[in-house]
Amino acid sequence: MLIIEKSGLLTSIQDLGRYGFKKYGIITGGAMDPLSHRMANLLVQNHENEPTIEMTLYGPTIRFLENTIVSLCGGNLSPSLNGRPMQMASPIHIQKGDVLTFGQPKTGCRAYLAIRGGIKIPKVMGSYSTYLRAQIGGFKGRPLQKGDHLGAGPLKLERDVISTKWFASNLLHIEPEGRKKVRVLKGRHFEEFTKRSIDAFSKQSYKISPQSDRMGYRLDGVSLELFKQKEIISEAVTFGTIQVPANGKPIILMADSQTIGGYPKIAEVISVDLPVVAQAKPGDSLQFEFVTLDEAQQLYINQEKQLKILKRGIGMKFNKGKQYV
Repeated sequence: MLIIEKSGLLTSIQDLGRYGFKKYGIITGGAMDPLSHRMANLLVQNHENEPTIEMTLYGPTIRFLENTIVSLCGGNLSPSLNGRPMQMASPIHIQKGDVLTFGQPKTGCRAYLAIRGGIKIPKVMGSYSTYLRAQIGGFKGRPLQKGDHLGAGPLKLERDVISTKWFASNLLHIEPEGRKKVRVLKGRHFEEFTKRSIDAFSKQSYKISPQSDRMGYRLDGVSLELFKQKEIISEAVTFGTIQVPANGKPIILMADSQTIGGYPKIAEVISVDLPVVAQAKPGDSLQFEFVTLDEAQQLYINQEKQLKILKRGIGMKFNKGKQYV
């Protein structure tokens, strides 16, 4: 249904993660920016957990072998369809032979391509996501490469689709560059860090180092320290946990983070700001702000309400007439 003609920097198939296997050491994984993944699927009326193609910084070249409908959400990596700029956050009618390419990233660093009917790959342990380090799931457990063919599910078009003239509002504000605000909760070992460290963590900015990937973002900035060094028994960690190893430089654990960790945890990124971190690239700066659990929960509820409104609006557009208007 489509063929990868160039692979891009890191292109893989992801969904919303693999749950229920952490006790066996199998990570959750899934899309680094789950909000953009969900939006992309909603725009082509897929289930939110259908697999999408996650592309990083420099996207792939994709040739479509059949007519279909796609949408692209997340970072703006300068997408073009047959050499013409492609509208993001909108259902796009694809004709057989169309070629999707990407240029320089303008905002963010990850984009998500959803295909109406989903991508035809088998689930592994209940998930379509690619666990790259273990070579599990996705397309043969690896990033997409030149020459890979991907099939898609049934298109199921109720009507002939002619064009789209609308797009969805971006629920994730991606700043083009500079300092990005990230809200966090106090971590399990927050009280064990010195006041100087807490002040530095919440008032200074930290730069994302080049030694960052889907497993974790290493941060450069003021070193953090505990009142007293001590041995910590390894315990559960998750996407968004901020650990501080012995060198004092924080690490934000990302989608492919390990299941347990033994470093002190100063903070946890709140769920609604995980996409903000995922769309930040090496060289960008993060500014942390502590919020309460109540605030974090309310922000999450508000985001889910926005997604529900978006889903309803898209459904109305699809059912309005013989074309998207």
